[in-house]
Amino acid sequence: MSAPLILHDELHETSFENRLLGTYGTFDGGPIVFCVGAMHGNERSGVIALWRVLQRLEHEKVPFRGKFMAVIGNLTALRLGKRYVDKDLNRIWTNEIIARTRSPYLPPGIEYQEQQELIAVLDDALQHPFEDFFVIDLHTSSARSAPFVLFGDTLRNRRFASRLPVPLILGIEEALEGVMLGWVNDLGCVSYGFEAGQHDDPSSIDYQEAAIWISLVSAGCLSAKHFPEVRQYHHKLARATRGLPRTLEVRYRHGITPADRFRMKPGFENLTPVHKHQLLATDRKGDIRAPESGRVFLPLYQGQGDDGFFLARRIQPFWLYVSSFLRRLRTCRWVHLLPGVTRHPHQSDTFIVNTRIARLYTIQIFHLLGFRKKRLINGMLVVSRRKYDIHPPHRRGNKPRCT
Repeated sequence: MSAPLILHDELHETSFENRLLGTYGTFDGGPIVFCVGAMHGNERSGVIALWRVLQRLEHEKVPFRGKFMAVIGNLTALRLGKRYVDKDLNRIWTNEIIARTRSPYLPPGIEYQEQQELIAVLDDALQHPFEDFFVIDLHTSSARSAPFVLFGDTLRNRRFASRLPVPLILGIEEALEGVMLGWVNDLGCVSYGFEAGQHDDPSSIDYQEAAIWISLVSAGCLSAKHFPEVRQYHHKLARATRGLPRTLEVRYRHGITPADRFRMKPGFENLTPVHKHQLLATDRKGDIRAPESGRVFLPLYQGQGDDGFFLARRIQPFWLYVSSFLRRLRTCRWVHLLPGVTRHPHQSDTFIVNTRIARLYTIQIFHLLGFRKKRLINGMLVVSRRKYDIHPPHRRGNKPRCT
């Protein structure tokens, strides 16, 4: 058996061998908040923040609705202090891989076993009645950073994430395949990923704890009346992000492999402004420059990882209001009338775009309606969005299909 994991002095040398770090509350039909720390094993601050919250809940016995579940993501990698052992656990949440993980024929590799155990805990929670199901994924990065939040662009995710006074970054699902939050979104859960700061910065723990408390109030587990300290946590995050744009969208991901010998230029913090053609990194082929102006985030300053950096661009609040208005009108029912656009014959919330006919504004309209996932198939652009944009799947009258 592996040696017990010792995380931090404040945990009084408590060891952790179970994936379920702890729970609070009851499965009473209220909200369920499922919070994951250490999806990457070198990001241990989330586990410490979860432990703090559990300890305080137990000590103060604040009136609580529903269930709070604190879960460790990659337990093996956490013990080893590595991002992952064989494969990035946060890149294997596709339907094809999960079907194999659920079968008796588990793929080789530590992370598939970790995923299997995570799914078992999540499946068990989903069997209980609930008002709504929230998933929070706590992260840190190798670069210095103010906190920010990433999420798939559904109105339910927007509403939940926007309670945090930090920059909101939309459209991560365009850039990444196989992340856990995308999969739980398709189950009908509300979710976000919280990036707190640099791995070993003690303030990252404080910011993650603040995000958890604010989200417990937002989900309806805690009342601000009974837990007035939530205002202090709100102010803490607001001070940490003063001067940063409120809302951005992902514009570019620079993917890498070990063979690339990628090296990020020093000095970039998360959400640092950069200009078009600015030198950002190098690899075996030479210089890597910004393809457009924007803000760089998640620059890679560690050995493991397949994301060199991302670029994001500010979104004006007006367009968020327009987007919300159009979605509530279910405007997606009519987008097939645009030139070069047809409904996908087999997949809901999916359209096929003939780029030789469709104009540039067509893609912008799809973005407003939440269709941010794009892929080229046989020369045609296929666009799709997350299901359950406005209502959860169990609500009467929910119609996720664009028909």
